[in-house]
Amino acid sequence: MNPFKNWHSETSAAPLAVYRICFGLLMLFSTVRFISKGWVTSLYIEPKFHFSYQGFDWLPYPSEFGIWTLFILLIITSLFITLGFLYRFSTILFFLSFSFVELLDKANYLNHYYFVSLVAFLLIFISSHRMFSLDRFFGLVKSSTQARLWEIRILQFQISVVYFFAGIAKIEADWLLNAQPLKYWLHTANHISFFGDLLKQDWVAYLFSWVGCIYDLTIVLFLVMQKTRKAAYFAVITFHLTTWLLFPIGVFPWVMMAATTIFFSIQFHEQLLQFLSRFLRRTKLNNESKNGYFNKTMINVFLITFISFQILTPLRFILYEGDLFWTENGYRFSWRVMLMEKTATSNFYVIDNSTNTELEVNNADFLTKNQEKMMAAQPDMILQYSQFLKNEFTDTIINRFGHELNVSTPEIQAEIFVTLNGRPHQEYVSKGIDLSTITMNENPYNWLEKFND
Repeated sequence: MNPFKNWHSETSAAPLAVYRICFGLLMLFSTVRFISKGWVTSLYIEPKFHFSYQGFDWLPYPSEFGIWTLFILLIITSLFITLGFLYRFSTILFFLSFSFVELLDKANYLNHYYFVSLVAFLLIFISSHRMFSLDRFFGLVKSSTQARLWEIRILQFQISVVYFFAGIAKIEADWLLNAQPLKYWLHTANHISFFGDLLKQDWVAYLFSWVGCIYDLTIVLFLVMQKTRKAAYFAVITFHLTTWLLFPIGVFPWVMMAATTIFFSIQFHEQLLQFLSRFLRRTKLNNESKNGYFNKTMINVFLITFISFQILTPLRFILYEGDLFWTENGYRFSWRVMLMEKTATSNFYVIDNSTNTELEVNNADFLTKNQEKMMAAQPDMILQYSQFLKNEFTDTIINRFGHELNVSTPEIQAEIFVTLNGRPHQEYVSKGIDLSTITMNENPYNWLEKFND
């Protein structure tokens, strides 16, 4: 039995063309916005140390010129994707450039960056340039208004995964029974002047928590059904505009509002393209057949592999011991959106037992404020920073109170206190453990204090 049998049938390529245009425009706007706010400099050029992802520490860190080159490539390829010009080359280059920037420092990790990388990867294999594109206008691609159904379904699946796992993750005590961290965030939403007092009411936080959970679990079902699609999309707009107004989550709401249009009918997308064609070269919609680059077996293997990866990755946390929010093992790439407010205070010490020397590290000498904030509450980043400090202070001479002291074989110890979703501060890493000797592959819970709920 082939679960993808119907997925190989032909359908209009209009939804893919609309999706391509929306994606390209959003990425162009997002990149320009990122540059205009000075984040390229503050997040990628100014930091002296960068937190690499495990398994990707072999990636070379580019120079300042290289960083700017990557962002210029993102602007160019985003524009080319929007126009459907040199589409295959542009999508590959965008995917590689965007993912490379994303992998440079996990202190900058955001769920929607991961989502963008996944969508860009899928677009490499999807023929969304066969309609309403410069590639078609210049004859760079065979003229066709037809696509395979799987090309639309896999994009719908990716959006469904985001919502489904985000909803499942919200079925837990902190979110539903304590309205955390929404209660904390809404109480501190001072930038909302007109509704500020209302947002400080606890019942509002509980209402938002329950509505958010129900929304994530059901919105795809209502988008799929034609009778409820318009109402569902109105809910999408209302939900994401509300989160955009209340919380500093960047362009993610706009990405999801644009992405969910892939659930709309073929007729909607064709009419939209016909409307746009009034201002551009008119495209006649017909039933020309599309010749694919890959046979059905290759496509089925690709679909099974990708879908399995997307289902299993968010579930990998079950392989680890301990509280997920405390250890964060399996937290990234699992679509746990806005579920945790975790802050910490951290003090690191360089200790040389041979000379009985102890030096408190000024984290600002090595980390930006954002890096220090992210590092202090994430175990894998604590270990990376500790190993960096050991390399930095080994066989060095430090000045303390006007006296030069030789540090030959330093230990790195830390005192870290963490508060999780409104709970009192708890000791996270007790002083006395040499963190620089713990490798990333070791069980991290042996050196973490147990979570006291």
